[in-house]
Amino acid sequence: MNSSQMKALVQTQRTFFRSGATLELSTRVRALIKLRNGILRYEKEIAAALKKDLGKSGPEAYMCEIGMALSEIRYMLRHLASFSRERTVRTPLSQFPARSFVKPSPYGVVLIMSPWNYPFLLTIGPLIDALAAGNTAVVKPSAYSPHTSSVLSRILSECFGEHYVAVVTGGRLENTFLLEQHFDYIFFTGSKSVGKEVLRHAAEYLTPVTLELGGKSPCIVEKSANLKLAARRIVFGKFLNCGQTCVAPDYVYCDASVREHLVREICREIKRQFGDHPLQNTAYGRIVNKKHYRRLRRLMDPAKVVYGGACDPATLQIAPTVMDHVTFQDAVMKEEIFGPILPILTYNSLESAIHKLHSLPHPLALYVFTQNPAAARRVLSHCSFGGGCVNDTVIHLATSEMGFGGVGDSGMGSYHGKSGFDTFSHYKSLVERKTPFDLPLRYHPNRFLNERLIRLFLR
Repeated sequence: MNSSQMKALVQTQRTFFRSGATLELSTRVRALIKLRNGILRYEKEIAAALKKDLGKSGPEAYMCEIGMALSEIRYMLRHLASFSRERTVRTPLSQFPARSFVKPSPYGVVLIMSPWNYPFLLTIGPLIDALAAGNTAVVKPSAYSPHTSSVLSRILSECFGEHYVAVVTGGRLENTFLLEQHFDYIFFTGSKSVGKEVLRHAAEYLTPVTLELGGKSPCIVEKSANLKLAARRIVFGKFLNCGQTCVAPDYVYCDASVREHLVREICREIKRQFGDHPLQNTAYGRIVNKKHYRRLRRLMDPAKVVYGGACDPATLQIAPTVMDHVTFQDAVMKEEIFGPILPILTYNSLESAIHKLHSLPHPLALYVFTQNPAAARRVLSHCSFGGGCVNDTVIHLATSEMGFGGVGDSGMGSYHGKSGFDTFSHYKSLVERKTPFDLPLRYHPNRFLNERLIRLFLR
């Protein structure tokens, strides 16, 4: 699809949106039900595509992508009527008689650009929120996950016409053509470098954006932590999707006094979850492509690998790998890892750890393992990050009851549930004045009594 075709597509959607068809609550509900039925109809094909693109097992594909998308639809169907209602607010006495209210309204034609690591969920998730809010959408999945993109195209073309939801496939050229168009909202999930490009293009039309980026998410293990349980949950979160998760613990930052014990527990837990030979485990995934595989290999320092390190260039697999005695000067700490490499760093006091984190870009997630509530409160209060967990990893994004998003370098805006509906809605502030009675206070001439009454009302 070239630039002129994309312009025509956006105009077709804008015409449909301006017809008012998407404003009706019944239309939105039908759209969500159609999408749910399409997902259920293609469930096996989605799982097969995720296996081809990323080596995901069936259970992981359902747990982390298909099931979460269905859960978001269920949540929206249950709450959409209340989310869509006007909300009456208090009217100042000076405006009597009148009704003041806030009305959620869709933006219009939105662009959703999704990544390759969770190619189904991170496309369908924001689309659910956009449709619930009453928008039309152009969806651009990643070129790095072509099998999932193909299934997405089939599902969405069967459920919707292009005037309502359209899928644009391709690579950087198609991304550039899309970003040249005038959208009413842009939702982007991906790297910080591409996020900056999205923001630059959005500025051309002053288009509002949500950026879901990433960063080096720390996992703090305080000295009072239950190390066995911490190791189990860290290993789960870190090596889920072969480490290619935007909220995966990027590195462990632990009290020096518990480092040796924690490293032993982590290595033991990797063996328990993935076996002696993870690369032979059919439930263990792979790196998305050769480019990222080579990048990850460069980040591995053989002198600091204490567990794992096995690689297979033929299958693009890297075994769960632990690196010990790592410092912030090592190559593995200079960029987001986004792979199955877990560096272990230490601190001598929690205060020094917090001070260090203050000097780093704000991460998308932060995790702290501790049995000391005061320590947990101190970390959560003094560190800036998108979201996180105490005594667990990654599960904070698996609920529609809370918004998910970054801060600073890790993104802007949020979605999921009510936050997602709000993201794709503009809230109009409105006053409906009554006509039988009109207070003359604001009109010329400004008499002394009028001024006294105005001062009384506006105290």
